[in-house]
Order: sequence, then C-alpha cells, then structure tokens
Amino acid sequence: MNTLRLLALLGIAMGLSGCAVPHPPENVNAATPPQWYAPLPHNGTMTDLTRWWQQFNDPLLIELIGSAQTASPTVATAASNIEQARAARVAARAALLPTLDATAAASRSKSAPPTPIASVVQTGLDTAWEIDVFGGNRGTARAAQARLESAQAGWHEARVSVAAETANSYLNLRTCERQLVVATNDARSRAETARLSDLSVKAGFTAPANAALARASAAESSARATQQRAQCEIEVKALVALTGLAEPQLRQKLLARWAEPAQFALVSVAALPAQVVAQRPDVYRAEREVAAASAEVGTARADRFPRVSLSGSIGLGRVHAQGVSASLDTWSIGPLAVTVPLFDGGRRAANVDATQARYEEAVLLYGARVRQAVREVEEALVTLDSARARSTDAQTAVDGYRVSFNATEARYRSGLASLIELEDQRRLLLAAETNLVALQRERISAWIALYRAVGGGWARPDAATVAGS
Repeated sequence: MNTLRLLALLGIAMGLSGCAVPHPPENVNAATPPQWYAPLPHNGTMTDLTRWWQQFNDPLLIELIGSAQTASPTVATAASNIEQARAARVAARAALLPTLDATAAASRSKSAPPTPIASVVQTGLDTAWEIDVFGGNRGTARAAQARLESAQAGWHEARVSVAAETANSYLNLRTCERQLVVATNDARSRAETARLSDLSVKAGFTAPANAALARASAAESSARATQQRAQCEIEVKALVALTGLAEPQLRQKLLARWAEPAQFALVSVAALPAQVVAQRPDVYRAEREVAAASAEVGTARADRFPRVSLSGSIGLGRVHAQGVSASLDTWSIGPLAVTVPLFDGGRRAANVDATQARYEEAVLLYGARVRQAVREVEEALVTLDSARARSTDAQTAVDGYRVSFNATEARYRSGLASLIELEDQRRLLLAAETNLVALQRERISAWIALYRAVGGGWARPDAATVAGS
C-alpha cells in the first residue's frame, strides 16, 4: 500500500511538471519602413551572395579572404562561442533528466573478541531527479538553445565582417598603387619641365625665377609621390596583419596585375526592407537574445515556487565472517521532497526584476539593430548610386583636363604659354585624376558595404539548417 501511494505521488508530480509559469513573448516585432527610399541597383534583382567575391575575377583576393578568416581572432572567438554555447545547452538539457551515480565499497574489520573478522563488499546505484514542475529548468534549456543559435549566426557575421575588411584593405592597396602611378607620372612630368626650364635659363631665354618655380613644383610633386609610396607600404603591412601571410610571400603574390571589375553582378536587395532585415545574422542574433531573455524571466519566476525532487537507490551487499556469507541487498524510492521558499530577503524577487530588465533591454536592442540594418543598406545604396552617377562626369573631366594640359604644354615648349599657365593646368589634371581613382575606389567600396549590409549570403535557420546543430 505504501508503494502504491508513493507511485501515485510520483504520477502527480510528473503531471505537474507539465506546468510552467508565464514569461514575456519570445518574438517581438520591430518597425521597418514600408519601402526603400534609396534607389535599388538593377531594380533589386537577386544573386547568389555566397560566391559574390568571385565577381572580382581576382584569385588573390579569394585567397587573401580565406587566409584572413583562418587567421582572424574574431572568427576564432565566434567558433569558440559556438562550442561554449553547445556545451551550455547540453548542461541545461541534462538538468531535465535524472542523475545516476554508481558506488562501490569494500572493508575488512575486527572488533574485540568474540567478534570475528568480517569482510563487507557493497555496490549500489543512486539516482536523483528534480521534477521541473514550474518550468524553470525548461526555461534554462530554451535560453541555452537560443544562445547557441545566436552564436552560430555570430560566426557567420564574423566571417562576413572579416571578408569585407580584407577586401577593403586589398582595395585600399590597389587604389594606393593607382594613386602612386598618378603621382609618379606627375612628378616625372614636373621634373622634365624643371629640366627644360634650367636649359632655357642657361640659354638666356627664361628668367631664373621661372626655373626656380619649376624646381619647386618638381620637388613638391616628388615629395607627394614619396608620401604615396609610403602609404602603399603601410597598406601592405595591414594586409600582412590581416591575413597572417609572410610579407615576402604576400609581396610576390601582389606582383600580379590587378584589373578593376567593370561591373558587379546583382547584389541581393529585396524590394521590402523587412526581407533584407530577415537575412542579417546580427539582427537574428538580437532576436535570439530576446528569446533567451524571455526564457530566463520564466526561470527566475519559477524559482519563487516550490521545488519537487525524487531520489532512490539500489544496493547490493555481501558480508563474510567465519566462513559464513550473507547478502545485504537494499532498495529505496524516495523521499519525494518538496522545498518551499519562505524567506530569502527578497533575493528571488530581485532576480525576477533583473531578468525582466534584461528582457526589456534585449527588446530595445533588437529594435535598434533593425533600424541600424535598414540605415546601413540605405547608406550603401545612396553611396553606390552617387558613385555611379559621378563616374561619367569624372572621366569626362579627366579627359578634358588632359587635352587642355597637353595643349598648354605644347604651347609652353613653343614659348607661347607661361610656366604659371602650365602649372595651373597640371594642378587641374592632377586633381581630376586623383578624384577619378578615389571615385573608382568609392564605387567598389560601396558594393562591398552593400554586400555586408544585406547579410553576406546568410540564411535564417528556419530557412536553412544551421551547420553543426
């Protein structure tokens, strides 16, 4: 009869374990604009972002990105976070199950006569189970699962971030090399003008002041080229640090000729901002933090309710004394213990308030992350459209100033134009060429920013299985 009562109590406890205290919603909505207010490239046609870097037709860039992702401490930290979150999920799920421990002991003893020498051998199994009546442990498990999903999205976010950083660093170097070509050509031209001016002064056709002006202009241009060369060296150092490659090896690879991509295939920019927000790993991470915080509120609330636990054991024993052996086998179920919190100085209530505050913070951070995602896409679109609109004008300006400079230089060589006129035309041409190179860099950089802003090819776990789950 006692066994039946115990089993009945156990059944009631297991039935209560389906109960759970209420907690805030795990999914919240953040307002997004009904449409984009910046022009979409190619009318928002979709493309495969997972192979987006191949559009550069630059095997070296692909190799550098791979090396940077391998060497990046950010990616390594993100991978470590996944393993830690996975371990935390295992621990949280284990709390929902009974524990089972094995014990073994052996002893040999002798007391005062006439008590004989006795040998005792014991083995046993001990089990304990906290019955999750109000869902506290289940809340911890849900929070651990949400944080694992967040960590997995964070790993992809880190890889996309490192890829974009490496591409921008590589682009900075290639742009610097183009600026160096412009500066070197300008320095060579000014040096030739200074040489001709010196010859003209010696022949008595030009005032010494003109020759001094030409030499000053050549020196200024030479200093500019030297500064640009140093900047290119700095960019090489930055790539070495990012990729972890040996500098001699990297310099050898950089000798390959670089061709600027003529155009890019279509980056995936959906017509509705909400669709783009759904493919951003950082937004998903913020969403999962809301879910984890919600579960933790439930756990903290459940901690204020009674706790129910059940224990049991099975023991096998053997006693041997004076050639006589006896069995000491035992088993027990119980006690079925109920722990009721009565007074804790307000600790549990304070914990509920703290978890509720963290939940509200997570909701606000999620909304801010959504707004930031929309902003980054809009800014990339505006920059891209601006660079595209200015490209033709910038090239036209370079062509026009070059024609004007060549004409002025011919007139100067014929004695029909002054050195001041030539230097004015040279400054205009230099500024136009520098602006064109910078605009080309801005255009590619805007594409990279847009690639990063739309998620870099990541897909939500409800649309694609998370790797390693």
